[in-house]
Amino acid sequence: MQFQKKEKRQTTVRFDSHHVRLRTGEIQRKTGSYMYRWTDKLGKRNTIYAATLEDLREQEEQILVDQHDGIKANIKNVTVNDVYELWCQLKRGIKDSTMKNYIYMYELFVKPTFGKKKLVQVKKSDVRRFYNQLIDDKVLKPSTVDVIHNIVHQVFQIAVDDDMIRSNPAANMLREIKMAHGSEIEKRKALTLEQEELFLGYLARTPKYQHWYPVFYIMANTGMRVGEITGLRWCDVDMENGIISVNHTLVYYNHRDEKGCYFSINTPKTKAGIREIPMTEGVKQAFLMEKEFQEECGMKSVSHIEGYSDFVFVNRNGEVQHQGTLNKALQRIMRDCNSEVLEKKGVDSDPVLLPKFSCHVLRHTFATRMCESGLNVKVVQSVLGHADVTTTLDIYVTVTNDLKKREITAFETYLKTGAKQMANV
Repeated sequence: MQFQKKEKRQTTVRFDSHHVRLRTGEIQRKTGSYMYRWTDKLGKRNTIYAATLEDLREQEEQILVDQHDGIKANIKNVTVNDVYELWCQLKRGIKDSTMKNYIYMYELFVKPTFGKKKLVQVKKSDVRRFYNQLIDDKVLKPSTVDVIHNIVHQVFQIAVDDDMIRSNPAANMLREIKMAHGSEIEKRKALTLEQEELFLGYLARTPKYQHWYPVFYIMANTGMRVGEITGLRWCDVDMENGIISVNHTLVYYNHRDEKGCYFSINTPKTKAGIREIPMTEGVKQAFLMEKEFQEECGMKSVSHIEGYSDFVFVNRNGEVQHQGTLNKALQRIMRDCNSEVLEKKGVDSDPVLLPKFSCHVLRHTFATRMCESGLNVKVVQSVLGHADVTTTLDIYVTVTNDLKKREITAFETYLKTGAKQMANV
């Protein structure tokens, strides 16, 4: 019986120009650089390159680890922008206005620069450097960088979930950046009671700014968001029963799609945003003042936006008010109000002055006044339209801490005064 001898497969031993033995798949090119070829689990051939054999073998080790962890190896040319496009297709559960704002912010600040980076090459230091550039070079506010970070973090998380990369390089990066820039906790500050009285009192007695009194007074005494009050219609104001019905919001799109700049009507920020707000007597009077002012000036609402009309707050042309216009008006009011105070009392008297603030601070001021008055937290949540009670509780905690500090300071002053009085007896 004859047995056939099995032919032994001879493996060619290969060496590079430095007489270092090359492993299977390793090749030294004519230029002196190296490459490594391998077949992944899907049967696809892949190739990597390196200037030295040491660098090549570091990449090989990483490939083995990636294969073990299930990380995809065929995405070396995928950019951050490519994953962003996938994120746009998958993102659900947010309002159309919010999504358009996300797209606008990403395409303005991320897409032209950072977004072009290869996904697998992005490190935490790259994200840190990018955020620092936004703050230092672009002079963006931390709140704006916060929005950008929210998008970038979600984009990288999709890459992690799809096994493109192992970890999210944007994780915890915003907190680190805020700490580095001295703004770890950036809380919106409400006007103090003295500042609020100064602000509203100045509007009421100054002819130049009296026409702004109704809208700002109502914002400061209802807590309505700026889009809610600029979109308010007269049919939403029930003067007889003293109720304001908040059921929609006015949104302004600024070059965020093919339509260009335009106003649109949207649902409130959350379902809880659809609510009824009881009016105080002062708020009723402010609405009557606005109606009387418009009648005297011959102003009438002419805007028709997606079936909505007869808006309460309009400009001289009868068109809806723009949030930017209101904030610019606030800047002029602050400037002139503070100038008047300083002219009357002087710098050395340490007078109460208005800080720089926006329309949204008036909403926060209203929330603070309600918390200071001791209203039930659920009532405050309902009036403000907070979907999550933790948002309301956060205001409560801040207000409570501030009150405690003021009370302790007052107590300390009382003790010092009492000690001096006793010493003089």
